[in-house]
This record gives sequence, C-alpha cells and structure tokens, in this order.
Amino acid sequence: MIEYLNIFIQVVEQGSFTKAADILQIHRPTVSKAIQQIEDDLGVKLIHRTTRKLSVTAEGEEFYHHARHVLAEVNDMMASFSPSLPPRGRLRLDVPLALAHAVLIPNLKHFQTRYPDIDVVLVSSDRKTDLITEGIDCLVRLGALQDSSYISRRIGDIRMVTCAAPSYLQQYGRPETLADLEQHRAVNFFNGHSRDVMEWTFIDGGSVVSRHPASSLLVDNSDILLSCGLAGLGIIQATYDALAPHIVSGSLEEILTQYPSVSKPVSVMYPDKRYLSPKVRVFIDWFSDVLATHIRSGSRIGSE
Repeated sequence: MIEYLNIFIQVVEQGSFTKAADILQIHRPTVSKAIQQIEDDLGVKLIHRTTRKLSVTAEGEEFYHHARHVLAEVNDMMASFSPSLPPRGRLRLDVPLALAHAVLIPNLKHFQTRYPDIDVVLVSSDRKTDLITEGIDCLVRLGALQDSSYISRRIGDIRMVTCAAPSYLQQYGRPETLADLEQHRAVNFFNGHSRDVMEWTFIDGGSVVSRHPASSLLVDNSDILLSCGLAGLGIIQATYDALAPHIVSGSLEEILTQYPSVSKPVSVMYPDKRYLSPKVRVFIDWFSDVLATHIRSGSRIGSE
C-alpha cells in the first residue's frame, strides 16, 4: 500500500500518469493499476482522467494531503533508524520575506553544499501557514507565536526600526515623541489570516510601550510595506535588515531614535512528530548557527 500511495502522490503532483511513471521508473499500466486499486478499496473516485486531461476530485485532494502526510511519517521514521545515511529528500520551508532576503538566501549555497542530497522547496511569505495541509516541513516566523499545536524553538531576535521617507517628513513633519504619532499617518502590517494589525512597540524610559498609529494603509506583505514607505505613503516600522540599505542611501530616514523599537523573536516551528526527519533537524541546527553568526558579526540583525 505504501508503494501505491507514492504512485498516487506522484500522479497528483505531476498531473500526469506518464510523467509519474517516468519519475518512478515504472510502466504506465502499473500507475493506472495502482490508482484503480486505491479507488476500488476506498469506493470513491479520486482522479478524473481523459485522453487529454487529468483532474483531482475533492475526495482525491483530501486523500492526497493525508497520503503525503502518512508517507512523510514513514520516511522520517525509517530515516531516524538509519543515522549512517546522509539527510536526503525534499525539504519544504516557509520563511518570512525579511529573513529570506537577509539571512537564508545569502547563505543557502552553503547549506546545499553541505547537504547535496536535500532539495529545498522555499515558500516565502508573511502569512499564517498550516504546516500539515500545506505540506511544510519547517516554518520560520517572527514575533510572538499564537499556535501551540506545533513544536517551536526560539533561535534569536531581529531588530526593528521606525522610518519614513524624506517626502513624507517634508509634507507632514517629523514626530519627536511617541505621542506625536497620533498626528501622523502610518502604513501598518496585518496578519492576512487573523486580520490582526501589528502593534508598534518601543522602549520608553526602560519600559516597553505599545502604540497603534492610525493607518493610511494596511498591507500583509513586508516587501509591499517597504515599497509604501519608500513612496512616502506613511511611517513604517519593519526589520532593520529590510530598511538599512534605504537608510544608508537616504531614501528612508530613521525616526524616534530615542525610543528604540523592541526586537522581535525568531522561531522555527515544525509538526509534532515522534520521528523528526533528519533533513529538518539539520536545517534547524544550520539555520540557528547562521542566524547566531549573523548576530555576532554585528550585521543588521541583533538584540536591543
């Protein structure tokens, strides 16, 4: 049955019986027989197929997610009992845009050189992700974690800064105190899943204070947040990594420097599995080391 599950998964992902047979290096009739056998055993149609087109039914889509999860569990279990084998397989990652730009991508070649048998599938987003249904092996996130159904490990902190474009400051003036923010326009970041708007946090006289500046615009993507700030649409608070090149060039100016922004924690998350895949384990250890080196080197990520 495990072999049949693997065949079904390949058919869905390749969108073709022939391509699945080529990848698995088996005959096409074997693929057809496996799919037919699964459908007969379940008593439901999983795949509609014609001479020109293949489509997955609603039942097939649900079965696909479960099958992929089961197969991943089996592979992870087998790998955990074979420590002599190098980590291998497809590693699906979801990393925030800010960390993908500043930390992961500049160092990814080193990871690939060290682990040549691991194929990385990188999803870069700032949204809430369901690891199980989306087939993500490891998730990296900024800020406080809301979902406790996954295993999490805090691996560092990322510095935040508050900035505005010179054109904005010329038009609306420069806020000198946190109270002045009430008279200004902000571009705020919100969670696309929960719709929660990110609060701005500062250090004021040794205490952490929060502000919710009025929004002229709400966005759910850190790259778009930066573009809005550069366009002078409002004050923004974001990672120093993302804003530093623009601060150096003068296209953004750091403001309220007497009220440092509170750093955000960086955490890695993965499903609660009895057998943690070696490929996930080595990535977490590697990325933790890379982030720590990034911090120690005095780069743009660090603790306040």
